Amino acid sequence: MLPEPDPTLCRALADDLRSAGYAGASLRAAWGALADDALARGLRRPAERALGDRRDPLAVLGRLWGLGALVAREDAAAALPALGLDGAEALGLVSLDGDRVAPEVLIRPQPFADADGEVEWWIASDLDEAALGGPLPEDHVLGVGGASQTLAKLQLTWRGGTALDLGTGCGIQALRLRRLVPRVIATDISERALRFTRLNALLNDVDGIETRVGSLFDPVEGETFDRVASNPPFVITPRVAGVPAYEYRDGGLEGDALVAAVISSVGAHLAPGGVAQSLGNWEYREGESGLDRVRGWVDPSLDAWIVERELLDPLAYAELWVRDGGTVPGTPEYARLIDAWLDDFAARGVRGIGFGYVLLRRPLAGAPTLARYERVAGGGESAFGPHLAECLENHDRAALLDDEGLASAVLRFSPDVTEARHHRPGEESPSVIELRQGGGFGRTIDVDSALAALVGACDGDLAVGPLVDAIAQLLEVDAGELRADVLPRVRELIVTGFLVFAD
Repeated sequence: MLPEPDPTLCRALADDLRSAGYAGASLRAAWGALADDALARGLRRPAERALGDRRDPLAVLGRLWGLGALVAREDAAAALPALGLDGAEALGLVSLDGDRVAPEVLIRPQPFADADGEVEWWIASDLDEAALGGPLPEDHVLGVGGASQTLAKLQLTWRGGTALDLGTGCGIQALRLRRLVPRVIATDISERALRFTRLNALLNDVDGIETRVGSLFDPVEGETFDRVASNPPFVITPRVAGVPAYEYRDGGLEGDALVAAVISSVGAHLAPGGVAQSLGNWEYREGESGLDRVRGWVDPSLDAWIVERELLDPLAYAELWVRDGGTVPGTPEYARLIDAWLDDFAARGVRGIGFGYVLLRRPLAGAPTLARYERVAGGGESAFGPHLAECLENHDRAALLDDEGLASAVLRFSPDVTEARHHRPGEESPSVIELRQGGGFGRTIDVDSALAALVGACDGDLAVGPLVDAIAQLLEVDAGELRADVLPRVRELIVTGFLVFAD
């Protein structure tokens, strides 16, 4: 078990890391871009080769906690003058073996940027496959992986008073939430994970994070929050003997039941206006869509925006997660685990597994106004949080307007929107008109000439109604009928970020 972190020792460690220049940019410069890319794929040898026989503190700590490699005792002692090797051992970060020092954890710089600026934290977690040289133990505490990066990029920039990080792991989401709220509760079933969370908070001098052990919402029964974030153990894993159940990814329930439990229960813990965001997998069973399954889990009193980003067949899904656990393709163990996954899916008639994003909100007053369940494959994730926040704000404003109010609104098209027209050879009129979104989800939608003309004319000057009337006159169609046709589509363009209110 990782020892309870001592605040004084954590401060000494931070001093040593800072003195060594132990930062992401410095490490990348030390071992080079090629080695950095290889390390992201689990290959540490190129970085080791690049560091060569360097014995400066940055190189020594980079080997020890960046790569998870042995270092000379003399070099480690010189690199940790404030903490000392005894202090590092007391924190559970190293083990001492003669003239060598072995890492017990990884500590890696993790950058993050939001409206308050840029920050870089040191994040401690368990040794990975490259450092261990084989499959992970079942109680492994993961560092900052792809899923946690994705959830961070999804987070709305809205502030609040309290937040819940459900299934905190190493605590990265709790650190991010703490920049938005003064008090964060971080929960996990793993006491080891919670100790990593406390260690990382102390190491980075972040207060206001309280940890509680327990399953799902048990540790916060009766409490509500303004923000909830969860990267739950959503991986669908066979519940049979001989299949590893990793705490960081496997929820211990059959199929997608863990994700269903998170989604169906979170509403009771959302304060008015509170928002919950999470990731998840859901099954496509015979005769049933995965998105329809999610719809059935959602509390009907909540606003809901569910975005499915990927759909895998059972074999591709099994291969992904068997490899993730460190089992190598081509081995008998790999084949055995693949069979276990396929048998498990076949028993429930699963034909596909969806992956996506869940956003749920408790309305401030009245009934919910948002119920979107959609598949969106495009877009870059760098600005999803601000994009979602802007879309929700514009949706809320449009939802208060009847058609007459919407016709009186002044809109403008978003600066990232472009238009593409496709013509058949020799024809003057386009056969296809597309509106394309450069940011957000990178949506591309087909529009007719009337809607294209309206979007093009939304420059923040005239209201929607007069613009529709002018377009109707130009196209020689009935203005009332055109309004009835166009206004619902204008609402959709507002929610998806193609159009925004001019003021």
